[in-house]
Amino acid sequence: MKKILASTVALLIAAPAFAGTDYVASIEKLVAGGLRAEIAAPVVLAAIREQNMQHANLDQAGVDALDLQWRAEIKSGDGPMIQETMANAISAHLKGVQQKHGGLVTEIFVMDHLGLNVGQSEKTSDYWQGDEAKFQKSYGAGPSALFVDEVEFDESTQTMQSQASFTIVDPATGAAIGAVTVGFNVDLLVQ
Repeated sequence: MKKILASTVALLIAAPAFAGTDYVASIEKLVAGGLRAEIAAPVVLAAIREQNMQHANLDQAGVDALDLQWRAEIKSGDGPMIQETMANAISAHLKGVQQKHGGLVTEIFVMDHLGLNVGQSEKTSDYWQGDEAKFQKSYGAGPSALFVDEVEFDESTQTMQSQASFTIVDPATGAAIGAVTVGFNVDLLVQ
């Protein structure tokens, strides 16, 4: 209860600061200014292509089973699925990108064509993002899509955060192959 109250108070105090600030334009500038290219490195493109092939025939029941397994491992604190994902090459790359941007970037996770996580800089609460706006308004909107979500208090990072999600495109074909979500500490954006 105290956490909820503290989160609500933090949001109410901070909300006026973001009302007059165009955080969306700042995030769009960061994405266009190199973050999109930095994230879409060869290691990321290769990992998405590989997972897309592995999941080519995965139905919704299979997606749900993977998501349930991930959530169970998150609830217990760890597990083989989490360990494998957090230790893969794409997650190492994303952790490096996050660290390069200091506290401005709070999290990065890359999704395949179904919205399933391929790699991430921080653990996510779920494995399947396909039913969420971050995936539907990026990958689902085509190759050039960029969706910047509203500012919210993020419990895991204890920051006022906005998430930007954009499509990852195969440079060889121009086709959308996945998506990425990047969390931004809005307090640092407006300084």
